Amino acid sequence: MSNPTPDERPTVAACQTPVSDLDPEANVATLQDRVAALPDRVEVALFPEQFLTGFVPDDRTAEAAVRTDGAELDAVRDCAADNDVALLVGYVERADETLYNTVAYVRPDGETTVYRKRHLWGGELKVLTPGEERVTVETPLGRTGLVTCYDLNFVADSAAYTEERVDALFVVGAWPAAHSENWRLLVRARALDGVRWAVACGRTGRRDVPEAPTATYGGRSMVARPNGSVHTALADDERDLVVTLDPEEQAYHRKRVGIYRD
Repeated sequence: MSNPTPDERPTVAACQTPVSDLDPEANVATLQDRVAALPDRVEVALFPEQFLTGFVPDDRTAEAAVRTDGAELDAVRDCAADNDVALLVGYVERADETLYNTVAYVRPDGETTVYRKRHLWGGELKVLTPGEERVTVETPLGRTGLVTCYDLNFVADSAAYTEERVDALFVVGAWPAAHSENWRLLVRARALDGVRWAVACGRTGRRDVPEAPTATYGGRSMVARPNGSVHTALADDERDLVVTLDPEEQAYHRKRVGIYRD
């Protein structure tokens, strides 16, 4: 097999951004602007956990929640189609009377796959319901598992994705700045677990909503190599991490680390 040409190597973007809590309209506008500004070679762009809606641990989250078949996600689908890019976007989802911490993988043709976060953290437990199923999607990186923030801590989930032989993980997060090194360590570990790429997009900025706990987010979006090392990483600034990945690098490490053989 010949080596892939530069044009055949997938390019991904982690759009590290603050979030306007409880303001889906503002967040949709941010998404449209950020996606339009990406280089044409980008095939997949990730946005942070709960990006479209933000989150506070009270009833206001229910008021801001959006439906997967609603206008906000229709705008995401239009953006994916207009820019010929797949989008991974987090939001608080309303499904009948139940609220989930959801991420949607939206292809340029509009096909939408959702993953509902299985492991809820802190104030999420007051207003959200955990999801039940792990989810994989076909992406330009191959078969890819979807992971949200605190899910990173659960090794059993990572092992299940390893059993499924996924080629990559897409991770969205809103990780506290005070614990940024834990985020970096866990993203790297989950890459090494399955000798796969891990592309992680973190929220940056600050939540400062009246009568809600304040929070400062770490950003630290990154791409971890299949050997667990850091390919590229950001600090906490608002910017896009754009990376072109080489499938041959993963093939090389899978020959050296024989978890599927052993």
